[in-house]
Amino acid sequence: MAEREIRLWGDPVLRSTSAPVTVFDDSVAALAQDLVDTSLPDGRAAVAAPQIGVGLRAFGYDLDGRTGYLINPEIVEVGGELRDIEEGCLSVPGLFFPTPRWEFARARGVDAENNPVEIEGHEVFAQMIQHEIAHLDGQVYIQTLPGERRREAMKAIRSSSWFLAS
Repeated sequence: MAEREIRLWGDPVLRSTSAPVTVFDDSVAALAQDLVDTSLPDGRAAVAAPQIGVGLRAFGYDLDGRTGYLINPEIVEVGGELRDIEEGCLSVPGLFFPTPRWEFARARGVDAENNPVEIEGHEVFAQMIQHEIAHLDGQVYIQTLPGERRREAMKAIRSSSWFLAS
């Protein structure tokens, strides 16, 4: 289908809880394909629907040799240690901060035909699952950072050329 434009920090769609997909038609299949297509360019790992301006619970990914999407995802298990992992976001371009993430994550959802799907992974793949589902809950990773780290991130955002241009 198409690579879509990424919404940047400050766009209200990024701070809104996404609605579940309830009708499974051609538009949902097209959204899923757009999410995958938008996650494919080099330097990307995944994209949540709010990042392309769509307030529905879905994300696409292309990471660690695995490409796909998940609709109406929910995290059903996390494990290992909660560790600070260097993290960035397409909606906060060029900025990376250590972010607390579980080493393992499993999520369940459905495909574009409402069939059950489960994905799981360790390390970076687990980080991606947690990051994208947070987007669907209206949360950008900057909001999860502890105290001083969050203040540093907000200062960096306010001085970024992409933020000043908006």
